[in-house]
Amino acid sequence: MSLPADYHMHTWLCRHAVGEPVDYAARAVALGLKEIAFTDHSPMPKYFDYWRMLLEDLSTYVEKVRVAQKQFPNLVIRLAMEVDYLPGGEDWVRELAKMYPWDFFIGSVHYVSDTWAVDDPKELSKWKERDPYEVWEAYFDRLGMAAQSGLFEIIGHADLPKKFGIYPKRDCTAMFERFLDIAKKSGVALDINTAGLRKDCKEIYPSPAFMKLAAARQIPITFGSDSHDPIEVAMGFDKAVEMVRGLGYTHYCRFEQHRRLDTKIGD
Repeated sequence: MSLPADYHMHTWLCRHAVGEPVDYAARAVALGLKEIAFTDHSPMPKYFDYWRMLLEDLSTYVEKVRVAQKQFPNLVIRLAMEVDYLPGGEDWVRELAKMYPWDFFIGSVHYVSDTWAVDDPKELSKWKERDPYEVWEAYFDRLGMAAQSGLFEIIGHADLPKKFGIYPKRDCTAMFERFLDIAKKSGVALDINTAGLRKDCKEIYPSPAFMKLAAARQIPITFGSDSHDPIEVAMGFDKAVEMVRGLGYTHYCRFEQHRRLDTKIGD
């Protein structure tokens, strides 16, 4: 079986990963992938946190992806970014979109407030100060805003708050369904992200239960390893493919200059 395109990969330029774009491309070729995309964490207008690309490195990022494209002409390599959705920050995302000919943006939520990224291990102690249900609710409210914004083709790791294995005691189905109804109406795809298998939650983002609700709505999907090291390219894709096929998915999508390309899984 041919592996699907890996649409979620980071490089050393995001300051918490390792490897050059050419290293990830070489790994993808060795695995038999036909297509990949680089999606480093987008910069902010000024210093924001320690785990994203600096604005002055953006041109370097694009240049290094172009080098990988030239060195691996038989591998389709998309130029993209993972962009944080922050309420009130929409104009900055629009500005970023005009800077280079991006193929797509992944819209992700990490921050549930101005200062707290729920997946940051350095801020794990903040979970002890909050009701997990309230955190998840704030997260999915923002995720719905991201989907509704029209700024993104893909929504990243949709149940990210489970990263550390902290779950609400209350049923979250209603909040999932609210978000998924927005995602369906907005036409965004969901990132089937295998990084969760490597975290405390030991589960793909989003969960099978979440994706059952998404499948019922026929929401499109992409696949991403969220690799921060070349060795992680396409890691866990066998499990991801098995999961979505079990839910009835036969196709996933790719993007070229923001145009969605539906592709049969296994082709």
